[in-house]
Amino acid sequence: MTAATTAIVVGGGIAGPVAATALQRADISATVYEAYPGVSDGIGGDLALAANGMRALEIIGVDDAVREIALPITGQVMAVNGRGFELPSLQGVEPLQMVGRGELQRVLRDRAVAAGVEFRYDKRLAAVENTAAGVTASFSDGTTATADVLIGADGVRSTVRGLIDPAAPGAGYTGLLGFQGSAELPLDLDPGVMTFAFGTRAYYLYWGTGDGRVTWGANLPSKRYLSTTDARKIPAAEWLTTLRETYAGDAPGHQLANLTTEDTLQILGAIHIMPPVPHWHRERMVLIGDAVHAPSNSTGQGASLAIESAIVLARCLRDSSDPASAFATYEGLRRERVERITRRGARTNRAKTPGPVARRFMQATMPLFFKLMNFEKMIGAEQRYAIDWDERLAAQHAG
Repeated sequence: MTAATTAIVVGGGIAGPVAATALQRADISATVYEAYPGVSDGIGGDLALAANGMRALEIIGVDDAVREIALPITGQVMAVNGRGFELPSLQGVEPLQMVGRGELQRVLRDRAVAAGVEFRYDKRLAAVENTAAGVTASFSDGTTATADVLIGADGVRSTVRGLIDPAAPGAGYTGLLGFQGSAELPLDLDPGVMTFAFGTRAYYLYWGTGDGRVTWGANLPSKRYLSTTDARKIPAAEWLTTLRETYAGDAPGHQLANLTTEDTLQILGAIHIMPPVPHWHRERMVLIGDAVHAPSNSTGQGASLAIESAIVLARCLRDSSDPASAFATYEGLRRERVERITRRGARTNRAKTPGPVARRFMQATMPLFFKLMNFEKMIGAEQRYAIDWDERLAAQHAG
């Protein structure tokens, strides 16, 4: 007997559709409720899916569809003061896959619909009532929905997180604003080689797409917090002026900023990182994805961890006899892993704005650092992680 036969999934971004598809595979009927009025269309910049994330997507049969729209990152370079150092790579793992967030959401939604998942839009969660028999969600349009469990996949500003624990911490601000641009620039870049560059004033990254264009992402230091909505209230022309001033003198940062136009600049707003969340679940409610663990973009693991957690939760609900056992098992399997990766991201963030002395030190020590660095020890366990969907959890973990 499974812990649930029906589920409400709040949030239709990345974790939500994956969870709903995995639940359907576990014979748990899931419906996704999304606050926005329709399907995302190109919202957000590119994101990286690591080997572990792609391995998890294979469980719900969507990995090949994602590869068709992604660019594999076959090499990585770190540049300080214009001098580049090739980063070592893990052996025997799939390369990072760079994919547009909007395109990824479309593919995941299409797979969920094919699996029998229903999506309902313009459904902003307002309240939840838990009973011994089930959970009822009330939405701002006056409608309600009832199921055995409710899954909060509603992002860093999660409503469900506050309903589980009104004292829960909110997402932390890294002190960085995110932007993505695209420019025609005759750089001698192999397609799929990504460069992480420490500029004079700010960090940025860039990669060639194979069509004569270069995509780049800026991490702009800002004491002022701006959500995506607030950041987009400022005209793109003003942001371009700021970016050009910030990356002046950096090569190729200055050229990338100068050649990016208003129509090719994506304004992404504040970059978040989630502190440890004390309570992942309560009664018939549980959190997944960025709602409970949002590592900074420095880890390259945000989307992959969200996908993993969505599938692990479905597996725990399948193999447990009640929601409390399922949720406890799920948290026990996930908390240590996601918090360890989040801590790594926080350390990386602190290194993104080195001063002139620190940059010279980094440039001088990088060859030795990379020679001595144990890349396998650093991220091998992260990327080699695999979920065994067919293994039953009850005998080992549940209860």
